[in-house]
Amino acid sequence: MVFKAAAIQMCSGIDPAANAEAMTRLVREAAGHGATYIQTPEMTGAMQRDRPALRAMLKTEQEDLIVRRASELAATLSIHLHIGSTAIGIGDGKIANRGFLFAPDGKKILHYDKIHMFDVDLDNGESFRESSAYSPGETARMAELPFATLGFSICYDVRFPDLFRRQAMAGAEIMSVPAAFTKQTGEAHWEILLRARAIENGMFVIAAAQGGLHEDGRTTYGHSMIVDPWGKILGEAGGEGEAIVLADIDPTMVSATRAKIPNLKNGRAFTLEDAAPASGDFAA
Repeated sequence: MVFKAAAIQMCSGIDPAANAEAMTRLVREAAGHGATYIQTPEMTGAMQRDRPALRAMLKTEQEDLIVRRASELAATLSIHLHIGSTAIGIGDGKIANRGFLFAPDGKKILHYDKIHMFDVDLDNGESFRESSAYSPGETARMAELPFATLGFSICYDVRFPDLFRRQAMAGAEIMSVPAAFTKQTGEAHWEILLRARAIENGMFVIAAAQGGLHEDGRTTYGHSMIVDPWGKILGEAGGEGEAIVLADIDPTMVSATRAKIPNLKNGRAFTLEDAAPASGDFAA
């Protein structure tokens, strides 16, 4: 079943209400182009690196504006709407970087909490400690949709191939990679990582990204894209500002690609020996 997918690029600010309006406008536009699966980026609700300010605006899933608006939009437009992620209060001062998938009737199908935390020190002086504010998820999730099986990841998860491989082996035909990649890491690795995950698993990759200079001072890379199982980029946005990337997705291409390059079937269990100690002796 061929369907039209959309990856929405945003430049979310610090005001969830303003971001909800931007999301609504872009989702409506994408649906108007015929998209029936629409994905928004990581931190759709707010890009806010001031931790006290972030905690002050936190809502539970039941109270969150983005979650409520997304449910309404999915039902009104009769689409599958995937909120890449937004910050959700989960009690005891903890925060989840949580993605949501809504059905065409507006009901939540599932949520996914980002597993791998972005704790890095970049050589341009930027430092990030996602684990200082967010609680990592512990469960990978997949959804069996009418048109394909969808796997979930968020941003930094893309650097952990086993998350993708395990979902591919379990039947995922499409992987979602909503993100807010930094400009430095995006320039170096974004396209390479997305295409590699698509190629090595013979699956589509849909990656909606944040792009541009945000109110909180961060700059994200943008370049939202959709990649097919052969590694071909079907559509790509620019590096800054809002955009909608559209592509027709034919899930039968997954089985065809995996038949050509059957690496998922050809994998073998193996053991890894400890490295032999260095020696200056040579066999006679």
